[in-house]
Amino acid sequence: MENKTDCLPLAGIAVSEKQAREMNPLVLAYIGDSVQMLYVRTRTALETGRKAGALHKAVSQEVKAHTQAVAAERILPLLTADEEGIFRRAKNSHTNNIAKNATSSDYRKATGLEALMGYLYITGNGARLKEIVAAAYPEE
Repeated sequence: MENKTDCLPLAGIAVSEKQAREMNPLVLAYIGDSVQMLYVRTRTALETGRKAGALHKAVSQEVKAHTQAVAAERILPLLTADEEGIFRRAKNSHTNNIAKNATSSDYRKATGLEALMGYLYITGNGARLKEIVAAAYPEE
């Protein structure tokens, strides 16, 4: 039987890397936020026997801006030049949103991480996305 853990849910479409690089980095972050949330929710649900309310609390701690900023710091040395460009463009994008209980620096790094995940997801680069996610959220 094949290993189903290699599956990456896609919307049925993938765009070219060129198209993805031309997208607004905050749109990439919007997509990446969902990708990251799905990963963290799935991993937390499968690794624990918690009920939904407790799962929500645990996941909320992991996807807050500060935790994402720490994860971003872990992956920065691993990024290719193109990936670093995606991260930097998103991190430096102007946004009117400010996360609750987060510094501006943490929020910007979190946005960069989300954009990178969104970029890898929509370009169909599941193998690289898995590498980045594993580095960002190492097994404890």
